[in-house]
Amino acid sequence: MRRLKFACSLMALVISLGSLGSASNASAQSKDSLYKRLGGYDALAKVTDKFIVRLASDPKLGRFFVGASDNSKGRIRQLVLDQLCAATGGPCVYIGRDMKTAHKGLGITEDDWTISVNHLVAVLTEFKVPKKEQGELAAALTDLKKDIVEKP
Repeated sequence: MRRLKFACSLMALVISLGSLGSASNASAQSKDSLYKRLGGYDALAKVTDKFIVRLASDPKLGRFFVGASDNSKGRIRQLVLDQLCAATGGPCVYIGRDMKTAHKGLGITEDDWTISVNHLVAVLTEFKVPKKEQGELAAALTDLKKDIVEKP
């Protein structure tokens, strides 16, 4: 469960950071939801999958995934994807816990946070996410960090 909470919160980092699809012109892009600019559900699923793999295989962050069954990992993936989809204006409903409750007691440090953000940026860069959408996520990250990081 601790692993699930950590992964969900980390994926919350993605909330506004990406655009996997592109609008045909700038004015159409500004009217579309972030969800649409990201490319919709399938594009968000690709980012989620890649991001979780990076987190789980990181030498420092992998501790949050040790011992998780395949079923638990699938649940982590779906909660993260649902949270991302809902937060970006998509049709999904996030049914997980709030970030503060989900991360209490995990001992997530400032360093853990920074490593996670770096992984997310690498994934979004790989998917050629524009800076504008990355900036939108950065604003969301500022609010989430206080509920996730417990140790300086």
